[in-house]
Amino acid sequence: MSDSLRLDKWLWHARFCKSRTLAAKLAASGKLRIAGSLVSKAHHAVKPGDVLTFPLGLHIRTVKILALGVRRGPAPEAQRLYEDLAPPPARGAAPEAPGGGARPTKSDRRAIDRLQGEGEA
Repeated sequence: MSDSLRLDKWLWHARFCKSRTLAAKLAASGKLRIAGSLVSKAHHAVKPGDVLTFPLGLHIRTVKILALGVRRGPAPEAQRLYEDLAPPPARGAAPEAPGGGARPTKSDRRAIDRLQGEGEA
């Protein structure tokens, strides 16, 4: 077993990308950093101990490589390949709306109308 692996293969093994082609595109985008240095080649070698920083969806991911992996296995196996240094927020936690929250419900609207003196004939 080698002590390094191609960047695109590692991203695919760790399940950050659905396909190796997408992993290669992410690596070639010039938005991925290894230990603070920009990487623009999918064949860049990574090894355990490297810290990767890259955009994924709406979040910036920062992960430390713990192991290289030999195959694209199930998710629990993939999660043992890295340590998440900046995990994204929980799935159920939606960002707060810029207007101060959600729209008022029907009962909220009626309460607002009563306070404002509307709705009385």
